[in-house]
Amino acid sequence: MANYGIFIVGTAGSGKSLLTASLAEWLSKKGENVIALNLDPGVIHLPYNPDVDVRDYISIDELMENYRLGPNGALLLASDLIVDRITELNREIEEFNPTYVLVDTPGQMELFAFRVSGPLIAKELAIEQKMVLYLFDAPFCANPFNYVSNIFLSAAVFLRFMLPQLNVLNKADLVPEKTVKEILEWSSTPNALKSVFDRYPRGGDMYVLTRDLFNALTRLRLDFSLIACSAKNYGNFVNLHASILRVLSRGEGETT
Repeated sequence: MANYGIFIVGTAGSGKSLLTASLAEWLSKKGENVIALNLDPGVIHLPYNPDVDVRDYISIDELMENYRLGPNGALLLASDLIVDRITELNREIEEFNPTYVLVDTPGQMELFAFRVSGPLIAKELAIEQKMVLYLFDAPFCANPFNYVSNIFLSAAVFLRFMLPQLNVLNKADLVPEKTVKEILEWSSTPNALKSVFDRYPRGGDMYVLTRDLFNALTRLRLDFSLIACSAKNYGNFVNLHASILRVLSRGEGETT
């Protein structure tokens, strides 16, 4: 049984696959026994060669042909069929006997996070300690309203899986350093974000909805602090790895 399983989750375009590739390479260079598991049956190109690949068991083209489905329908069906392939996936994982399993989840986050099958897959994979890396897309989060919407999704993912979770500001290389610092301040100091909202017209629907949503989320007492990194240039991977180990050492069932 693998020691650590890291489920990399985030919205489409947040950089899940590139982070999987970069983190796997970085850990390997440190001498760690790490494998990458692709759980996206619909992906065509990946920036890494998966050690375990769900596409070896499930074909979107075959599902479309056999069940007369469109691409979206086939993806939905495929996400549920993965559960039936857990035994095979576990067998492959055990053959590698890895310390780390980096699980690259589907590009469309809802296919994994918000289907009944997602938490079941996470539960049944033969891994001792599991956690979620939830990715915040730095260019998207530069807008405070977008940032709050991502907090909401992060909380929803945590409530779905109830696994230790680390929130990561990915693609930090694509925004100015000043913007990265500002987003990190929002994540660690709620009053800093509130002061940003105060710059916007208070009568607007977006302001009212975002403010109320943010206030509701802060009452959940979850830790939404972020660690910034860049999958493109391995930026801050030392601290990312240290944070991952700290989260995993707390055990399953705790908050971030």
